[in-house]
Amino acid sequence: MAGSTARSRREPAEIRAIVLKAIHAIAPETEARPIQPNAPLRQAIDLDSMDWLNVVAGLEEGLSIEIPPDEYARLSTVDAIVDYVASRPVEPLAPRSVSPKPPGLP
Repeated sequence: MAGSTARSRREPAEIRAIVLKAIHAIAPETEARPIQPNAPLRQAIDLDSMDWLNVVAGLEEGLSIEIPPDEYARLSTVDAIVDYVASRPVEPLAPRSVSPKPPGLP
């Protein structure tokens, strides 16, 4: 699109802030200590499977992206998440469809 001011990629600092926010929401104790950017997250901050899925959901919401389950293994460290998201173009979210009203409802 000529003349568009939309960014095609997110800045790494913006991504990192959103990643840390998602992690802190699930593991608030991590706010008191730094997370090493290249440390395996699940071990470094002791996330169980449900916590990890909640972090991924927080990333999807905070970054307005969908992360396919087969990509989860790529998201092993903060740096890996930043690299993964930075490599993806910023796309507007598809509008959610609204179900039609059942017949007979006003």
